[in-house]
Amino acid sequence: MHPFLIDIPQERLDDLRERIAATRWPGELPGVGWSRGVPEAYLRELAEYWRTTYDWRSAERELNRFPQFTTVIDGAKIHFLHVRSPEPDALPLVLTHGWPGSIAEFLDVIGPLTDPRAFGGDPARAFHLVLPSIPGFGFSGPTVETGWNARRVAGAWAELMRRLGYHRYGAQGGDAGAVIALELGRIDPEHVLGIHVNMLLTFPSGDPAELAELDETDRERLAKLERFENELSGYMKLQSTRPQTLAYALTDSPVGQLAWIVEKFREWTDCSAVPEEAVDRDRLLTNVTIYWLTGTGGSSAHHYYEGAADLRRVGGADSVPRPITTPVGVAVFGRDILPPIRRIADRDLPKIVHWTEFDRGGHFAALERPEEFVGDVRAFFRTVG
Repeated sequence: MHPFLIDIPQERLDDLRERIAATRWPGELPGVGWSRGVPEAYLRELAEYWRTTYDWRSAERELNRFPQFTTVIDGAKIHFLHVRSPEPDALPLVLTHGWPGSIAEFLDVIGPLTDPRAFGGDPARAFHLVLPSIPGFGFSGPTVETGWNARRVAGAWAELMRRLGYHRYGAQGGDAGAVIALELGRIDPEHVLGIHVNMLLTFPSGDPAELAELDETDRERLAKLERFENELSGYMKLQSTRPQTLAYALTDSPVGQLAWIVEKFREWTDCSAVPEEAVDRDRLLTNVTIYWLTGTGGSSAHHYYEGAADLRRVGGADSVPRPITTPVGVAVFGRDILPPIRRIADRDLPKIVHWTEFDRGGHFAALERPEEFVGDVRAFFRTVG
């Protein structure tokens, strides 16, 4: 394992600003707002802020406050933060981001999770944190070979935790990170103490009897799933079928990369007008800038292609995975784009032992509602630790 420090050459930051200034703007139809994508007036203002006001060096210093390393696992460079708690008996916990997220999602929760004593919490609820960047994302990318699906990433995480000397540990994730955390529990149950997720996909079986049992709240959540499939999943269909074509635009145009990500933060967070109602603007831009500076807009999209390949193999020898026997905790944030349905979740994951419903917060829980996120992670692992 090699120590790692983020130190972006100044010429790459200068190039970013020059590219933003040289953007060719497409124009837009009048009066459509956000209904057809990111409005040009909003994006122009945000891009100009990115070019003239946003301070990457400040973000770089904030990230570099935490010990970082790289190692090679299964042929891929893995970048990770490793933040040990001052409490010697703290529980090791691997936190996994999703798309279009990064390790920057967790900056506001690292302190409270590793050092609860300093934040007015119970020192017995402390964690040693491992925060890896998924292969193909951020400083773990770009990937150089195919096949990095959720199961393979989970296998890399199991090896990473072994190399760090952690033989009993927890896993937490949201979005793609939730899928990886669940896979980690599936493939390494002898070492994974518990799995906490703030996203859980629940799909009805199509059985009329199951649908008849859904209450009003369940039906509202099912309607969100249908809206996502019909209106909001275009990005997913493109990334899961033609990620290489998309990669050229995202790698060449910073404003294209910005729009591709900021649209998701507007649609998936607990906001009514602009994503900055839910997420700090500079933190949002740090996330986007990581994708831009590492050139991983395209390689991160390939993660969706690999997941779709898994679905295409349904019916084969590996189509029925072994059940997850590790205890699972679920945090449901009320404005998430895909809130789970409890009765379906229990059908698919009989080991759910913890379920919390929050009124506020969206898809990026650690960014939007850090206090609730920290509290629920502590509460779950208190029951299984």
